[in-house]
Amino acid sequence: MDPIWREQFGFEYRRQPRPVMARGSAYANGHREIWHSHEQAQLFYAVEGAARVLTPKGSWMLPPMRAIWLPPAVDHEIHAIGEVNSYSVYLEPDAAPWLWPACRVVRVKPLMHELIMALAQEPPEYGTDSLGAHIAPLLLTVLRDAEATTQGGLPLPSDRRLRAICSQLLAAPANDDTLDEWSANVGASARTLARLFRQETGLTFGQWRQQLRLVEAMSRLAVGSPVSKVAEELGYQSSSSFIAMFRREIGETPQRLLRRN
Repeated sequence: MDPIWREQFGFEYRRQPRPVMARGSAYANGHREIWHSHEQAQLFYAVEGAARVLTPKGSWMLPPMRAIWLPPAVDHEIHAIGEVNSYSVYLEPDAAPWLWPACRVVRVKPLMHELIMALAQEPPEYGTDSLGAHIAPLLLTVLRDAEATTQGGLPLPSDRRLRAICSQLLAAPANDDTLDEWSANVGASARTLARLFRQETGLTFGQWRQQLRLVEAMSRLAVGSPVSKVAEELGYQSSSSFIAMFRREIGETPQRLLRRN
């Protein structure tokens, strides 16, 4: 909630029973958690299946062994892609002074996985000398040191001309038009568009489009589409060229990544 509303209407901040808590959720394929936010920070982790997380500033596709950090009060929406078993860790802002101010995806190593699973088994108001009370600080340490990755992230620009391009590419990710070709459609020079893409997304136009294709590939592979069909739909000349790109960017083949449940 925006502080102005809290001050105007006298809402008090409501702390959760413990500074660090975890719980599990299961979602059917296609389930949509509509736009919402939390007063606490949230770490969302899809253990089985894949999930797409949307925020006003971008989208993230989470394959197995990836989790997304959502700072307090960030609006977000979650889409289940395939049957999804997930866990969320909720943290009071004062539980971790290092709280990241922006969304980020982190790699979930085996220790973090086990700590999240164990904390989710504890009651909401676990005792001060319980297993949960010992797990929580260790989990915070492991999370603080977790490796961040940009894989699966798709930042959205704010410039209306870039958004027009992005909107059309989201609808047709196989589109191979150059910035010179887009230039005539949106009323800005290719040089201006290239500068704005890097300025607003941190990526070149080519990198943004490739990231989009990676995100789309993970989404389609997660619901069982064959690699050959995904490659064709995303504009690749062959399955081998698609797999080579995927391995180069992600570090492993599509089949191996999605088997890691």
